[in-house]
Amino acid sequence: MTKEDEIFLDRINTYADEVLLGIDPQKTQVSYQLEKLRPIMEELSKETGMDLDDVFIKYMDLASERSVVTERKFQNTVGNMNSYGDLMADD
Repeated sequence: MTKEDEIFLDRINTYADEVLLGIDPQKTQVSYQLEKLRPIMEELSKETGMDLDDVFIKYMDLASERSVVTERKFQNTVGNMNSYGDLMADD
């Protein structure tokens, strides 16, 4: 992910943290959540010259990419903790 991609994603996520505060994403329709994000996506669309649909697609791609990286880091940490535990058990 490029630095520009990180800034792009962070802007949407920061906005989402504000406008979706207190909303349970598991119990709230995705269409409602997306409608709440529309203003920041429109702003990014104007700034970048991208279609609104393309901004949404880019956001989803970048969010997925970040999620994979975060999960991979977590799994590596857990794996390292398990390896450490295995070493301790051998003592």
